[in-house]
Amino acid sequence: MSGKKAQLIDPRKEGRRALELPRPLFDEAAIARADDTLKALSGSMEQWLDADIEKLQQARTAAAAECWSAAALEALMSAAHDLKGMGATYGFPIITQIAASLCRLIETDAGKDVTRRDPTLVCAHVDALRASARDKIREAHHPIGRALLVALETHVERLGVAPR
Repeated sequence: MSGKKAQLIDPRKEGRRALELPRPLFDEAAIARADDTLKALSGSMEQWLDADIEKLQQARTAAAAECWSAAALEALMSAAHDLKGMGATYGFPIITQIAASLCRLIETDAGKDVTRRDPTLVCAHVDALRASARDKIREAHHPIGRALLVALETHVERLGVAPR
């Protein structure tokens, strides 16, 4: 080890340097190619969404059959988390929002306990996700989508079992 002392830099005295990034950050042609690729995949994305919704429904059915066991709730959480992450990519931002509400409900031990006692709210989330995909409700500003989302989030919030 050398005898050099560590140098302490106080940003309040030295000031902060702005991060200098080259402009533009992305090549316009690359962005256009990415947009074209997403458009070409759009038909497949609805199929992938339907498959993820079916996976969630199967997880719910299995959880109910297993009396909402810890393993079954983990499988349900995994399926909901996939939808939370991919909903907007599939072109359904409301799917992301509803799935996020479901994840908030069942990610804590307290939420899992509430679900075991009364799984109605979990079932309502799954049904709302299925309806959104089936009826092509993509955005939270859709009147039915908004009503579903607000009701579900309000119930989860009132339970007080979910982190914010």
